[in-house]
Parts: sequence; C-alpha cells; structure tokens
Amino acid sequence: MALALAVLATALDMTVLNIALPTLAADLHAGTSVLQWFASAYTLTVAAVMLPIGALGDRHGRRKLLLAALVVFAGASVWCAYSGSSAELIAARVALGLGGATIMPLSMAQMPVLFPDARERDRAMAVWIGALALGSALGPLVGGWLLSNFWWGAVFIINVPLALVGIVAVITLVPESRSSTPLPLDLPGTVLSSLGLVGVTYGFIRAGAQGWGDPVVAASLVAGFVALVLFVIWQRRARHALIDLNLFSDAGFRWGTIYSVLNAFAMFGLVFTVPMYFQGVLGTDAFGSGLRLLPMIAGMLVANGSADPLREKLGTRTVLFAGFAITAVGMTLGAFTTTTDGFWYSAMWTALQGAGLGLVMITSTSLALGSLDKERSGVGSALITMLRNAGMTLGPAVLGTVAMTRYHERLGALDTAPVRDSVIAGASVADRLHDTAMLAHVRSAFMSGMSLLLAVCAGICVLSAGLVVMRTRRTVAASPAADERERELQARRAR
Repeated sequence: MALALAVLATALDMTVLNIALPTLAADLHAGTSVLQWFASAYTLTVAAVMLPIGALGDRHGRRKLLLAALVVFAGASVWCAYSGSSAELIAARVALGLGGATIMPLSMAQMPVLFPDARERDRAMAVWIGALALGSALGPLVGGWLLSNFWWGAVFIINVPLALVGIVAVITLVPESRSSTPLPLDLPGTVLSSLGLVGVTYGFIRAGAQGWGDPVVAASLVAGFVALVLFVIWQRRARHALIDLNLFSDAGFRWGTIYSVLNAFAMFGLVFTVPMYFQGVLGTDAFGSGLRLLPMIAGMLVANGSADPLREKLGTRTVLFAGFAITAVGMTLGAFTTTTDGFWYSAMWTALQGAGLGLVMITSTSLALGSLDKERSGVGSALITMLRNAGMTLGPAVLGTVAMTRYHERLGALDTAPVRDSVIAGASVADRLHDTAMLAHVRSAFMSGMSLLLAVCAGICVLSAGLVVMRTRRTVAASPAADERERELQARRAR
C-alpha cells in the first residue's frame, strides 16, 4: 500500500495537467507548442533519466532513493503551483519529472523483494497497477474540480499531501534493498538515450507549431533518431550496458513492453486532445470537462477489476486482443464526432476507450513483469516504465502535431495568431468579436484535427490487435516468475 500511494501521486500528475491546459493557455498566454511542452516536460524527463535511476537504485539502495524522490516530488509540486511564467512552469515540471522518474521504477522494483511468493507478488502487482490506472483515470476529474474551486496551481498542490503520506509509509513499512551484483553506470548510454528522446520529441512539437518545412524540425528529428540508433548499437557492445538487451529475448517481456508502449502512445495523445474538445467546442468549464471524462474513468475502473480474472479464465492473448479491439471501436466512433453531437455520444466512445485502454494497461504490464527476477528488478522495471513513458511523451507530441497540422490547414485565412494557437484561443477571439460564423469555422477546423487524431489512434489499436494474434500465445512463454509459480503448483499437488 505504501508503494501504491507513491505511484498514485505520480500517475495522477501525468493526467491532471491535461484538464488545466485551456486555463494555462489563457492565464500564461501559452500557444499550442508551449502547451505541448507543459505536458511533455514531465514525461520526457521521466523517460530520459529513468534507466540510470534504476541502475543507481540497484547499486545504492532503492528505499533511500525512493524517499529522496518523494521529497523532490513534493517540493517541485509547490514550485509548479506558484510558477509565474510558461518557462518557469516548464522548468518546474522537469524537476517534478526527476522525482517521478525515481518513484515509478523503484516502487515497482521493490515487488520481487517484498513478495518472494509468486502468488502474493501477483496480488501486490495488481494493487500497484490499479493505483497507476486509478491515478491516470482520476487526474482529469480531480483537476477539473480543483480548477473550478481554486486557481490552476491547485492541480499541483494536490501532490503534496499524497507525497507526504508516501514518505511516512515508506519510512515505516518499506525495507532497504539493493542488487547483490551492482554494475557501474553506463554514462554514454545515458547521454545517447536522453539526447535521442529529447531530439525526437522536440522535433514533433516544433513541427506542430512551425510546420514540417522548418529546417530545425528536420535537424532535430534526424539528430534524435541517430542518437537512438547509436544508443542501441552501444548497448550491444557496452560491457556494462544501461539496458540488459537479453531481457527482450523473453517473449513475455518483449511483447508486454511493446503493447504497453503502444497503449500509452494512443492514450496520452487522446487525453491531450479530448479536454480541449469539451472546453473549446462544447463550451464547458474545467470541472464540467472533468465530469464528461467520468465514463472513461468508469471504463478504466471496470477494466482494472476484471482484467486479472479475465486473464486467468480466457488467457493473456484474448484479453489483450479484446482490449485493443474495444479501444479501436471507441476511437473510430470518436472520429465521427461532430460539433452538434451531445454528451451521450461522447460518453459512449470515451467509456469504450477507457475500458479498452485499461485492459491493455494492466494485462501488458503483468505480461512484462512476469519475466523479472530479483536481481534484474531495478533495471528491468525501469526499462518497462521508461519505454511506456516514452510512449506517453511521444503521444501528445506526435498525435498533437497531427491534429494541429490539420487544424491549421482547415482554418484557411483564419490561420493567424492567436487563433492558430488553439481552439480555446480561436473561440475566445470569436466570442469577443461576436462572430458566430468565425466560431463555427474554428470549431469545425478543430474537430477535423481531432477526428484525424482519433482515426490514427484507431489504426494503431488495429495494428496492435493484429500483433497480439500473430505474436502472443494464449499462455505466456516460460519465464523465471512463471517457472516459480509452476513449481509452487506442483508442490501443492504433491501434498
């Protein structure tokens, strides 16, 4: 429970900001590219430093670093809340990401240590994953309520009591642990992975603001992809590599991680855009936007409670396929949304998306984690979480660029500042001018971009479902954890 509280705070922060983006756009005079940085600064920092943090935890003690991370997380949350400019908020989000980058993998890495029994470990992981899913789902609702009753900084202040409770719980309940064979830090690998993720993410974000013809976009993307390729090459040759590539030889770890990344990519592209639809097109306030995400939250909570029983009864492959298929149906229905559709239509497709995304989140994580033993728990858990957070980072960057490129195209003659910055800005200008035709044009342009984004997400889910059918067995391939469970089962039968 102590570890679940810690991860709940970080998961909440990943999505709570999305509901506040329209408010931040107005209060801090931030355009779409800056808004993308508000969302991406946190997850990009997490992805950039998570692997070396996992290795440091294995070497110097996971509990010690976990406590330090919770302190940093609480302090950075206060900094975010009282930031006075866009640049300061982005810097504070980076500091917040440093805390989150430590909390996520090290709390996961404690599971094999605290729960050596496979059955107990599975139950503990269900609680941990449930906290992750619950925090991600409740973020928009909590954020909406806070924005309606307080100022936008309250969406960050909410982290402080959660972090403090987590600190007390870790001090009193979690023992220290470290690897018996710690390895030196792979500095070249750390630098290459960080540069690669920063380059790719910045390239996509800048493309959304400046267009694909901008030379900085091309240079950033090329540099980022080259750095990532060099990182993989270095990992194959390094004596003490940052990533244990042998982990990917296990089918459960390999495909569980891939499905988790694809799911996170689609999910966070979605949660970046849908609140803008509720506020910019339907005209709701922040809390009303959060309420309209309740069907998605409900879908995720239902998935959280049913994923493990379904997996035991139907098999991993069936549950993963169903999750991606349900999400694809929800995305497709969402792509046909118009400016005149009411709440019930959006409730239907967001509920489907929540259920599908939740099923995949829990099942893919369980599939990957079943391949980890105690010695590799720190780096292995960090690798899973780092890649998932890379998907969370690239989702808003890539899919946000897709949506905004279409938005700019459909604006036509209205594609000028501040209308081009966001649908919120465009609607505000139209309201100020009392120009109903302009308001309809802006909203229609945004809906075109959102529909394209959801269609792309649906395509990703269909592709993922096909991969599940072709590459994932109904019963997971043997792994250390699976072998341990099988031995326990045989021992019970012998008795």
